[in-house]
Amino acid sequence: MTRSPRRGGRRAGAAALCAAAVLFTGCTGPGSSDGAGGSPSPSATVPVPGAADDLQESFQEVVDRVLPSVVQITTGEGLGSGVVYDGEGHIVTNAHVVGDAERFRITMATGRDELDAELVASYPEEDLAVVKLTDPPRNLRPATFGESDEVDVGQIVLAMGNPLGLSSSVTEGIISATGRAISEGSAEATIGNLIQTSAPINPGNSGGALVDLSGRVIGVPTLAARTPDGNGGAAPGLGFAIPSDTVRHLADQMIEHGEVVDSDEAAIEATVRTVLGEDYRPAGVAIVETEEGGAADAAGLRAGDVITGLDGRETPDTTALAEALASREPGDEVKAVYRRGGEERTVTITLGER
Repeated sequence: MTRSPRRGGRRAGAAALCAAAVLFTGCTGPGSSDGAGGSPSPSATVPVPGAADDLQESFQEVVDRVLPSVVQITTGEGLGSGVVYDGEGHIVTNAHVVGDAERFRITMATGRDELDAELVASYPEEDLAVVKLTDPPRNLRPATFGESDEVDVGQIVLAMGNPLGLSSSVTEGIISATGRAISEGSAEATIGNLIQTSAPINPGNSGGALVDLSGRVIGVPTLAARTPDGNGGAAPGLGFAIPSDTVRHLADQMIEHGEVVDSDEAAIEATVRTVLGEDYRPAGVAIVETEEGGAADAAGLRAGDVITGLDGRETPDTTALAEALASREPGDEVKAVYRRGGEERTVTITLGER
């Protein structure tokens, strides 16, 4: 299955993976000082360099600590992953994992017994949902959620989940980028401020855990990029996760209120649609109706205006507009280029909230 400061990582750092790989390649061979000049016998043990051994131990410690908090969620339509959020039995996952279902079967990583769970709330706009175990076990182990605004590009991460039904699987990669805005067919809206990772994200990983080497969940995998060739195949090394700051912000509301009451997502507060040009290609986003007193209305925009750009980004369609807004926050000022009666104009909009 395939935003604050904005809630997600925004800084760049250094990668350690290449160094580790070099260390693993060291071996005895011709020209070395072992006195024999040949390869070790099949029964000989080649020592693992200290730094590489430390990295391996770190991986194993993280897996031992976090994997018991990662579960499999099964619905009538398929399966996905989830992360134990608290000791009361709340589990966070993706909205596209729960779909339209309200009851679920949960398989814990610590045992094969299936447990019942019910839907608490789903928020497709950010592809996040919360379910709750009806009878939480005593040995429930909530995950520790880290601060995603502290993640570094190049940082090593592990992705844990149930890809293709292979329970309790772990893959490894790095943080490739932060602040990505992605539109994907299975989601009901453009999702902003995502963490991009090279750790493989396969069907079934959705809703699982993206974890740093301190054993903290810094993101919840949501989707993998698809190739643009029309075949729909996965694009290797291009996966995306919802930042943990966003997860906590939304999950806490869903648990307390049964819904999201403060999305923290920027909006122009108007009903819009894509319009086509003379060549039948998308040519802008037309305002159908503005909310009275909302951001667009306050900026002087009105029905019939066609927005063609926002803060230097072209907006030929509603998806492009959504992607431009996904990297902004309520209260931000943006410059919009729009057409009215054949005349191009500009206006500054103070963004509202979706």
